[in-house]
Amino acid sequence: MTELPEGQRHESDGIDKAAASVVDLGIYRQAADPLPVTFHRRELDAILWIYGRMVGDGEWRDYAIDHLKDKAVFSVFKRAGEYPLYRIEKNPKLAAKQGAFAVIATDGRILKRGHELKQVLKVFDKGLKALD
Repeated sequence: MTELPEGQRHESDGIDKAAASVVDLGIYRQAADPLPVTFHRRELDAILWIYGRMVGDGEWRDYAIDHLKDKAVFSVFKRAGEYPLYRIEKNPKLAAKQGAFAVIATDGRILKRGHELKQVLKVFDKGLKALD
């Protein structure tokens, strides 16, 4: 074995050139932990318009928004300590199949599903009442 000056190594010293590359942390974090699904501003405007109308009628009192990995959920409550009366969900995985948007009742029934949020929200134009 030949003597090398200090600080120089052979290629076979156990260092993998591919593993020693620089990685952008922003790209790494997105790949490791993808951003949650969210409602866009126009979608949230349409939902909040319906919510305001129903609050004015005295039917709804509270709401919650959840941004999860696979879907975004807007839950509507009559009283804060209950199960939601309705859930308005956005699930992008279903966009090409049944539509990304759905309105789901307390018992899990899908009341309406579709590709456009405004069409799905028309389910609230009819006089829906909560099941007791």
